[in-house]
Amino acid sequence: MNVHTPEIDRKPSRADAEKALALLKIWAGQAHAAEVDALDPVIARLAPDAAPDAYPVLSREYPEGFSVDTLYKAGLPDLQNGPSSLIRGANRVIQHVGISNFRLPLGYHTRDSGDLTLETSVTGTVSLEADKKGINMSRIMRSFYVHAEKTFSFEVIEAALDDYKTDLESFDARINMAFRFPLKMESLRSGLSGYQYYDIALELVDKAGERVKIMHLDYVYSSTCPCSLELSEHARRERGQLATPHSQRSVARISVEVKPGDCLWFEDIIDMCRRAVPTETQVMVKREDEQAFAELNAANPIFVEDAARLFAEQLQHDPRIGDFRVVASHQESLHSHDAVSVLTEGKRFEQDSLDPKLFSSLFHVG
Repeated sequence: MNVHTPEIDRKPSRADAEKALALLKIWAGQAHAAEVDALDPVIARLAPDAAPDAYPVLSREYPEGFSVDTLYKAGLPDLQNGPSSLIRGANRVIQHVGISNFRLPLGYHTRDSGDLTLETSVTGTVSLEADKKGINMSRIMRSFYVHAEKTFSFEVIEAALDDYKTDLESFDARINMAFRFPLKMESLRSGLSGYQYYDIALELVDKAGERVKIMHLDYVYSSTCPCSLELSEHARRERGQLATPHSQRSVARISVEVKPGDCLWFEDIIDMCRRAVPTETQVMVKREDEQAFAELNAANPIFVEDAARLFAEQLQHDPRIGDFRVVASHQESLHSHDAVSVLTEGKRFEQDSLDPKLFSSLFHVG
């Protein structure tokens, strides 16, 4: 006699599941509620008269008295830091992942105005290994709040970076802190003064064990076209024809690698820009100042190529500055397009591809 043992370990097929489901539905429609509860309350959802959505009734009142203990916290789901099996898309290293435009007031040392508290936009990112699902973004913010009461310098930024790099177990990390720096500016002839605001960003990059400190500054100036100036003077001289050269608001974004040693102040970079191109836009202006500005522009006509080289001339001789980049945009009043130039020194800022929005980001409205 042959004895057949049941296939206990056989994996049920979809057809098996459909048969079982059909049988359960028939039974649920005939059984009493007590019988269903005794077997499994979930089966009540299979009865023909069950509500389409048998979702449990939930409280709509906010539980103000509820507190989270250690055990409850440990049981909270954390998909962001889940296993690699949850990764969607290509399982690849991500070079930058983090937060952008996290804002808070931070204190800074200045050369001439003591310590200032300035609203700062923080971008903090880390690298993410291929087998990690994600990072805990809030740890970056928490790292900054630990240091928020300190007066910021590159050393404090390094401490904040160390904190969240350790917390997030990342091999590379970056911080970019952007703010508007106010500096009092004297008018050219009237004796008035007012505050000029400079867009500045401090950037710290930790990559492959090397740390690089970078300062960015946007400098806004007026550029008078040398060719247009000569043509205007020719019309006056040869034909007695009144003519004016075209000039326009222009912007240079100066990015410098800050070397170890003596402090490179915000004011130092601004002073270099003013020496390179003295036609900075004005704050407080009376008639004598406006006339002076016209004379100053006529004394310093520049093409966009001239501007890039003049800025570079100032930067290359300062021992506190390593590699640098100058991006200039002359936002033409003659043409419907802009004139632009990019000049780099050293390997740090070299790149074959440019962000398509780079030059449009240099547009300043005051």
